[in-house]
Amino acid sequence: MSVEMIIGRREKAYELLQADAQKILKLIGVQMENLTMPKCPLYEEVLDTQMFGLSREIDFAVRLGLVRADEGKELLSSLERQVSALHEASTRK
Repeated sequence: MSVEMIIGRREKAYELLQADAQKILKLIGVQMENLTMPKCPLYEEVLDTQMFGLSREIDFAVRLGLVRADEGKELLSSLERQVSALHEASTRK
C-alpha cells in the first residue's frame, strides 16, 4: 500500500469521526431545544450513549492505526466542550 493511500485512509477515517461528532452535537442541540431539559434522564442517557459510541469508534480507529490516540482524544474533548457550551447557552435562555 502506498503512502498516499495510507494518508488518504487516515484522513477519511478522521473526517468520518468528525462527521459523527457533529451529528451528536446536532442531535443534542435539537433535543435541548425541542424535547427535554438538560437535567432530564432521557437527555443524559442519549448524551452518554452517543458519547460512548463515538469513543468506541475512536478507539477502533486508533487500534487500526487510522487515527492517532491524541487526535482521537482531542476530538472527543472538543465535542465535550461544545456540548458543555451548548448546555450553558440553553440554561441561560
